[in-house]
Amino acid sequence: MAEESLQTTVVNALDDLKARDVVVIDVRGLTSIADSMVIASGTSDRHVRSLAQNVVEKCKESGQRPLGVEGLKDGEWVLVDLQDVVVHVMLPRVRDFYNLEKLWAAPAGRGRASAEG
Repeated sequence: MAEESLQTTVVNALDDLKARDVVVIDVRGLTSIADSMVIASGTSDRHVRSLAQNVVEKCKESGQRPLGVEGLKDGEWVLVDLQDVVVHVMLPRVRDFYNLEKLWAAPAGRGRASAEG
């Protein structure tokens, strides 16, 4: 599956369950672990878990199995590793604390971060 199609599947799965503040960050050239990261917030630990589980289900339906899922038990920060796309679903306070958008922000002219939805 092409990365853009996978990214679209992820964003749509998050939108289906009303994820908040969905951001897609192009990390090509910044790291070899993925081409993009999708970061989203849930309103509660249950919402975070549901969002991540929906991403996993929708990706499986489209033929992309996750390499791993971490954090489902606690539901404060769930990471879904889809190889080319890494998905972080977090509670707002956890997201504010770790500030992944700033951490992975590309220097001027390299990569991009954009809000989706």
